[in-house]
Order: sequence, then C-alpha cells, then structure tokens
Amino acid sequence: MMSKPSVLVVCLGNICRSPIGEAVLKHVAKERGVDLTVDSAGTSNFHIGEDPDDRYAACAAEVPTAQRDRLLIPPPPILSAGAQLADDSPVEFNVPIEHAARQVVPEDFRTFTHILAADEANLRALNRMKPRDATAEVRLWGSYLDNEPIADPYYGGMKDFEKVYHQCVKLSNAFLDEVLGKSTQGVE
Repeated sequence: MMSKPSVLVVCLGNICRSPIGEAVLKHVAKERGVDLTVDSAGTSNFHIGEDPDDRYAACAAEVPTAQRDRLLIPPPPILSAGAQLADDSPVEFNVPIEHAARQVVPEDFRTFTHILAADEANLRALNRMKPRDATAEVRLWGSYLDNEPIADPYYGGMKDFEKVYHQCVKLSNAFLDEVLGKSTQGVE
C-alpha cells in the first residue's frame, strides 16, 4: 500500500510560484476529496520569513459581496481556470495563502514523498542539495503535464501572477492524475 502522498513545491525565493502552487494544490486536492499534505520552500535564503508576494494576495483576496452573485467562486472545481465575468474582468481566485517563506532543508527530502520544482534551475539546485538517504521523488512539476517550467512572475505584473495560478491548477490536476489516478477527479 502506498503511503499518504506529501508534496513540497519549490521555487527560488518561496514568495511567488511555490506558495501559489502550495495553495492551489491543497485546494485542488481538497476539491477532489484527496487527503494531501502540501508545503512549499525556496532553494535560496533570499526571503526567509517573508509573506507571499502582495500581488498574488490581491488576486486571492476574498471576493466582494456585490460580485459574488456574478461569479463562480471557486469554479466547480477550479478547473475552469481563465473564467471571466461578462465585462471580461478576471475572476478572483479565492485561494488564499497563509505562508512564511522558508528554505529547503535536508530533512525535506526524507519527509515528503514528492518534491516539485518550478523550473529547471531549481530542479538542478534540489538535486545538488539532495542527501544520499533521500526518499522523495524530485521532479520538475511540469513533467507531469507538458514539461514546461513555471515562469517567475516576480519582475512582472498581475497578469503574470494570474498565469502562474492557472498553470498551477493544470499542474495540480496532472500531478494528482498521475500519482493517485484520474478517479480522484471531481465534477468537471
């Protein structure tokens, strides 16, 4: 019998891609009825203790009551990434993040069953720091879908954070499909 899966999502500073990935993967797993432990970390120590980037927090904020009747929050499940209102304004994601940035530590390679890198540079960094007694499978998160990295939105704008969110939704479903089987999918 397979042990309960646990996932560490990793990017460089742990304030943009990986905390978004953590929040989205937790949400998608919950929507699919999957009990999954998820955390995130960075390969660098640039932002230890910091909150996630405010630009994602703005996307993930609670939707104002006046807009609730016009929105599907969250879409059932959040697979309808890219949904828009009639006036073409984006749907707020309503997938909040509660997280303080941290750096990957050797114990992570023994604690988690899967470590998912946002891009090739972070995958290489993870493989360099991976201890000999590691038990986690370390992979590019995109390898579960299209082998595409998650672009760093740090120097971009809100649209870049929205792209990361939508990519994380797709990658979360692809990961769960491969690791746990498509039977865990909820209503589409």
